[in-house]
Amino acid sequence: MKKIDLKDLPLDQLTGLVSGLGHPAFRAKQIFSWLYRPGIASFAQMTDLSKELRATLSGQYEISTFTPAARETSADGTVKYGFRLDDGLMIETVLIPEESRNTLCVSSQVGCAMGCRFCLTGTMGFKRNLRPSEIVNQVMAVMDDMTAESKGRLTNLVFMGMGEPLANFDNLLSALDILMDHRGLDFSSRKVTVSTCGLVPRIKELGQRIEVNLAISLHSVNDATRSQLMPVNDTYPVDELLAACRHDFPLAKRRRIMFEYTLFEGINDSLADAKELAKKLRGIRCKINLLSYNRCEALPYRSPNRQRIEAFQKVLQNAGYSAFIRTSRGADISAACGQLAKKVS
Repeated sequence: MKKIDLKDLPLDQLTGLVSGLGHPAFRAKQIFSWLYRPGIASFAQMTDLSKELRATLSGQYEISTFTPAARETSADGTVKYGFRLDDGLMIETVLIPEESRNTLCVSSQVGCAMGCRFCLTGTMGFKRNLRPSEIVNQVMAVMDDMTAESKGRLTNLVFMGMGEPLANFDNLLSALDILMDHRGLDFSSRKVTVSTCGLVPRIKELGQRIEVNLAISLHSVNDATRSQLMPVNDTYPVDELLAACRHDFPLAKRRRIMFEYTLFEGINDSLADAKELAKKLRGIRCKINLLSYNRCEALPYRSPNRQRIEAFQKVLQNAGYSAFIRTSRGADISAACGQLAKKVS
């Protein structure tokens, strides 16, 4: 029988497990703290636990770790990691270094069931959800690699890798609990962003359950256009999605929802589209990230030219929005948004 991986358990669940073994709750806190220290791969290393408890843990439980099966570095410094899972599938994780921060783009599923027309990951279909340990181990493995390469500290996490995070809701929450617990990896809620294509009921639940930043993959506020790009819009149309953002997701002071808007030539990049976007987002405390489409040979979409993107931005800025043109990173190694799929089998 396969052993239980203790990295699948946030502290409250680990406490219940340890109590069931007849040990006090503080032992769970000790174990939990050990699990997320660098280089811990064995219960024998947990020297403040009794030999008896360490032997019990070794017999029934395990501590998983990730070692990159593939690693590619872009000309711009972006690093893409491929991690082979225990069932042979692979996921990809992307480190984006910048002067003031180091951001990790984390995957939540193998493949994706959302079927967004412009996303290469979506062409894979859905394989399975990642366990909490498989989400957390992406972060830990990259942190270890950064330490070994003297590349500084990982500062930000964005759940914008493979998969739809809110479609793996329970495992995502368990992983977030571990990542943000001060005894775990101690990431501040201000530095963690969860992206969704628009699973409306889960947006409200996410806001009720945990404090993180929210990003919405929007790409159009016209229902016909958005449904053409993103089939999820047939279930949760634009007005319903924006109502959830406006009313159902609590925002701490000085926080804003981030809307991701990828521009596709001739589809959603007109000045009329920009004006409609500005109108629809009225009343939502937000910022807008404009992205040019990252070309995938297997897909038919094209990005508009820079002048057209800047004209789109100007409409939004004139309407009072914080709108930024984001430069894609890692496109030369297929590590940019929408390109994570090629190494997965």
